[in-house]
Amino acid sequence: MLGIKERTFAAMQNFSVDTILSNMKIDKLNEMQLAAMDAGQKDNDMVLLSATGSGKTIAFLMPIVAQLDKNYKNTQAIIVVPSRELAQQIELVFKSMGTGYKSTCCYGGHKREIEENNLIEPPAVLIGTPGRLCDHIRRESITTDTITTIVLDEFDKSLELGFQEEVSFIIESLPNINKRILTSATEAVEIPDFLQLENPVRLNYITEKLTESLGLEVKTLHSADKDKLEALLELICQIGNRSAIIFCNHRESVERTSNWLTEQGVLNEFYHGAMEQKDRDSALFKFRSGAVDFLVTTDIAARGLDIPNIRYIIHYHLPHTEDIFTHRNGRTARMDASGTAVLILSEEEKPPSYLDADTVTEMEIQEGNHLPEKPKWTALFIAAGKKDKVNKIDIVGFLSQQAELKKEDIGLIEVKDFFSFVSIKKIKASHALHLIKDKKIKNKKVKIAIAK
Repeated sequence: MLGIKERTFAAMQNFSVDTILSNMKIDKLNEMQLAAMDAGQKDNDMVLLSATGSGKTIAFLMPIVAQLDKNYKNTQAIIVVPSRELAQQIELVFKSMGTGYKSTCCYGGHKREIEENNLIEPPAVLIGTPGRLCDHIRRESITTDTITTIVLDEFDKSLELGFQEEVSFIIESLPNINKRILTSATEAVEIPDFLQLENPVRLNYITEKLTESLGLEVKTLHSADKDKLEALLELICQIGNRSAIIFCNHRESVERTSNWLTEQGVLNEFYHGAMEQKDRDSALFKFRSGAVDFLVTTDIAARGLDIPNIRYIIHYHLPHTEDIFTHRNGRTARMDASGTAVLILSEEEKPPSYLDADTVTEMEIQEGNHLPEKPKWTALFIAAGKKDKVNKIDIVGFLSQQAELKKEDIGLIEVKDFFSFVSIKKIKASHALHLIKDKKIKNKKVKIAIAK
């Protein structure tokens, strides 16, 4: 049932909120999202502070959609984000809304020529990272004078990563901006003058106590060794095959920890910013689809990854700041779900001072734990994607007809520009690959193999 604000907003802006919520399989908006929609009706700029996982993306996309003009064929809104993963995630959410408006994603690691072709027919909504958006503006690939709304999502992270100059250039290049929306999960960053905010509406939905936020339970686990690998393995054996993200502070530590776990028989993937884009996509897909239950990563995964049903956040290395701790934990206990954050402490380490000692408990490791069960899913790599006119329906049809897979044997599917991933039941993988060895998709023979 739509609330008064939703009904009023829908009537005023001539678009159907209930249809969008139905498309996204959401029953209703939360308090923060309703407040953002209400503020979106006004001419003011907006600063939205809310915990990671609380639904900020929907909160700023709804006001954007309400103000889009179907009769206008140029870009009307631009969303600036600090990472390619966040850009991709926002585009997925926007497309799931089913509004009929075109969106385009621009980010480093993606061929600029592809993006330029996508920009020939201007999208209503443009999503991108600062550097790549600056590149397109300089090349005049973007019609800048038609853009009236700008969103700076996770603006604190963009400033932290040193994107001030790029963000300033973007804003200076957009002469007709009349609405600015800034979002963040922390209050730590002072808003620079170059953002040109004018009497912004400030919506603060950040809870005061970290451990009370979004059903999050915080535990500590003490390690007898400084290295902490054995303690990590004991923890993984205790939690079983429940999905978990393991945070390390350095790329070298990520790969070392991941490789060591593999040697112990724990199936996992690692993920960090120095990886090739295809390898990053593959690692995230395996984790998202359930082909692996454990992802070892740097803080690059602390923002922008919307992966459902992550049960545990494991701080193998302690976060450097309270903000990083907040963002790491935001990967679990999202929306109405619960989750547990575990800090592994060596004998030399103490719980961070910002934790409320009264709400943190010590985790006890039970005896007799075994290695987690292996996942029941495996991921396939298909060397064809959107640019080959291949979509999810094509992949399902191909696997059903040629690989003799039933609907329940096929899981998550992701279609990129030039390749795709699909998860299938592991028990069916060998036979399926044998059956499709020489088969064609869309009359084209393509490489299909277990994703590396």
